[in-house]
Amino acid sequence: MRRFALLGAATVALTVSAQAEEIPAFARRYRASCSLCHSVAPRLSAFGEIFAGNGFRMAPNEPPRDTIDTGDALLDLYRDLPLAIRLDGYITGYLNGENRTDLQTPYNAKILAGGAISRKLSYYLYFFLFERGEVGGIEDAFVYVNDIAGKPIDMAAGQFQVSDPMFKRELRLEYEDYAIYRARIGLQPTDLTYDRGLMGIVDAAGFTITAEVLNGNGKVEAGSDRQFDNDLFKNVFAHVSRDLTDGVRLGGMGYFGKQRSAEGTGPFVENTVWMAGADATLTVGDVEINLQYIHRQDDTPNFVEGEQEAVTNGALAELIVHPRGARWYGLGLYNLVDTDRPLLNVRLGGPANVERYHTITGGGGYLIRRNFRLHAEGTYDFEEEEVRLSVGVTTAF
Repeated sequence: MRRFALLGAATVALTVSAQAEEIPAFARRYRASCSLCHSVAPRLSAFGEIFAGNGFRMAPNEPPRDTIDTGDALLDLYRDLPLAIRLDGYITGYLNGENRTDLQTPYNAKILAGGAISRKLSYYLYFFLFERGEVGGIEDAFVYVNDIAGKPIDMAAGQFQVSDPMFKRELRLEYEDYAIYRARIGLQPTDLTYDRGLMGIVDAAGFTITAEVLNGNGKVEAGSDRQFDNDLFKNVFAHVSRDLTDGVRLGGMGYFGKQRSAEGTGPFVENTVWMAGADATLTVGDVEINLQYIHRQDDTPNFVEGEQEAVTNGALAELIVHPRGARWYGLGLYNLVDTDRPLLNVRLGGPANVERYHTITGGGGYLIRRNFRLHAEGTYDFEEEEVRLSVGVTTAF
């Protein structure tokens, strides 16, 4: 059974963005290597998928480990608070006629915690202590209920990435991001990264079905009224996937929502957004190929009455080569996002307002230790005619 491994496993990967992972505290708790749940961390092995889908347990309904005897049957407390620390640093070069380099050391530092509260309840969160020079705050933060009523039904409530049922940004191996998931159109805050909401996951007849109910405006700060969402509407996301044969998985997604313009910007105007797409994973021996296509439409993305509808199409193709048991891997990533409005939140190290994002990336990495990894890659930006080169390291403990 392919279970949805919510926000994945151990934190030893080299990537540019914040990553939600099974933390080293889990390895300490079970006295096991990170390799138990990972092929190349943070990518999950088949067992890692099951572990995360079980709410960070080796088996369903496993009681919390390393707890103290409180004398209260309703309370399980860990002997030690399960914390971990992660540190990322990079050297990045930008070559586009105005060549420059940047010592991004450190780039990220974060504190992570997670584990079981009872046989069915779990939690996970991480705090960005240092993100690109400033305090980043909370990104992942959720509670998780496993196997509700003894059925293959899980639920999560909190803040998580909308796109996780497709491909998990937080577990990717690249410095380069999955651009279509980050894309925001005009002034509309909706994208497929972090949002607050509820998530349900059901395994039935060989299908994995995920449904989400979301605020639709990302992880914004609360307003003066102490509310995160400024309208009645809640956005919905659904994804269905199935393994057709060994090494072939297909999935489909849909998204629908409305968002009201911000207070103080004049008369309230609503934007309706919908998305539809397909994804696939093909695995042949040591080679994995991931494919994604998403079509998106916004009727009033700048919250201006009478404006023309915005149409967006995006795709990604990812190639990962990792021989079983090897300490090295190779990768490739193709990104394309095309729209007729300014794209926000997409480009790294370049202009934010563009109508097309088009890149190709190649690179690889090597594990010095299970929790210390080197990584290098190069990206060519077709629109900017720019080459971006990065070398970095991530460690966690």
